[in-house]
Formats: sequence, structure tokens, C-alpha cells
Amino acid sequence: MDYLTTNKTAWDARTRVHLTSDFYDVAGFLSGKTSLREIELGELEVAGKSLLHLQCHFGLDTLSWARMGARVTGVDLSEVAIVEAQKLAERTQLSAEFICSDVYSVASKVEPHDIVFTSYGAIVWLPDLTLWAQTVAACLTPGGQFYMAEFHPAQQLFDGYSYFNRGEPDIELEGTYTENTGDDQQTLMCWSHSLSEVINALLQAGLVLEFFHEFDFSPYNCFEGLEAQEDGRYVLTHQGQKVPLVYSISARKPA
Repeated sequence: MDYLTTNKTAWDARTRVHLTSDFYDVAGFLSGKTSLREIELGELEVAGKSLLHLQCHFGLDTLSWARMGARVTGVDLSEVAIVEAQKLAERTQLSAEFICSDVYSVASKVEPHDIVFTSYGAIVWLPDLTLWAQTVAACLTPGGQFYMAEFHPAQQLFDGYSYFNRGEPDIELEGTYTENTGDDQQTLMCWSHSLSEVINALLQAGLVLEFFHEFDFSPYNCFEGLEAQEDGRYVLTHQGQKVPLVYSISARKPA
């Protein structure tokens, strides 16, 4: 089974569902709200910089960074998502370029950027983090910054997945994570990646780690068993203790 074709088909279908979901709140974005969350907003400065957003889905975060003064390029595997992202750019009159491509092929299609950004549920769709990190490095200008906010792999244990990369993908038939998922299901292929695998891949690609942070909350209500907090955060507890749900990494390409 070809994972690119399988996942592209699934994300084409998911995009059509996500566009009308409360989870993504396209109407709110069009009215001026940002789709970005407190973690990345507090840790990443983008004004006046070029930003490449890998696995951008249909562009809400990409365009939110554009509103904050970045010169943005979004990349996604799904043709449906890229078409919808372009429509949103036109409707909001925001300057943005969107490219349909798998991550591993993107370095030959873009110029180096000041920032490479990715977030929340992105790298589970990638089998090879060594090649991913090499791609990130190739897409950065000298002195450029890679920034990622991602779901913590420890949480995957509570959903029955491995913490460590087993080499072979998990293949499942499932619906999407938004509240309007309905009965449609898609076949998906994904891989677990431990924290050490992520960090070592970036270091081996020549990037210099600036910080690594862990968070005991999720900004999204997208896992089973999460408890809503008054501040809009969602937490998961195990035996009375909070489970790590998100981590962030900043790494820089040497000048």
C-alpha cells in the first residue's frame, strides 16, 4: 500500500468535512480571528520574515501568520486542501503562496525561508524523520529557524499506540476528529515518533537546538478523555497526575 496515495485520498476527504466544522471555525477566521494557539503565539516571532509552513492543511494557520506580517508559503499533500487555501487567501486578500507537494519533495520547489513551521498532528504522517529533518534544513536560510509545536507522543500510549517508531505503519479505517465527522471513514497510515527520534533527527541534519518545551495541556479538544479547563486548555490526567500533551522545539540552521 502506497502511503502517499492512501493519505492523500484520506486528507482530500477530511478537508471537505473540516471546512464546515466548528472545530476549524472558518467563519471566525474570515471575521478576523486567528487560528493560532497560545503556545506558538508566545514562542515564535514572524513579522517581516519569510515563513514556510509544512503540512499546512487548508491554510488557516498559514494565513494567520500572514496577518501577523510574515511572507508565507504553505505546503500540503492534499490538492483539495491547497485549492481551499488559495480561495481563503483570495477572500481575505492576504498575500500567500500555496504548493501541493509531499514534504520530502518540497526542497526542490521552494526557495530557502527564514522560518520553517509545522504543528499539531503533522509528523505522524511521515515515515522517515531523518529525511524530514534534512528537508527542513534544506528549506532554511543560513541562520534560519525551525519551529514546531506538536502533540506529545506520550499521549499516544493512552490511545493504544506505540511511543517508539516500530518501522511499520499503523493502518486504520477511521473517521476524522472534528465534531461533524459523520459516518464516512478513510484508510490512514501513520507512524509513532519518540522525542529522542525527533530531536536527534534535527541535530543530525545540522540544526542547533535552541529550546525544547513540554506542556501539560492541549489547545485542542481532540483526544478521548480530555477535561476542559476555564482557560480554554484541555488536560488529561492519569492517577491524579497531568499527562504531557504538547511539546515545542526551536532549532536554528548555523549562519
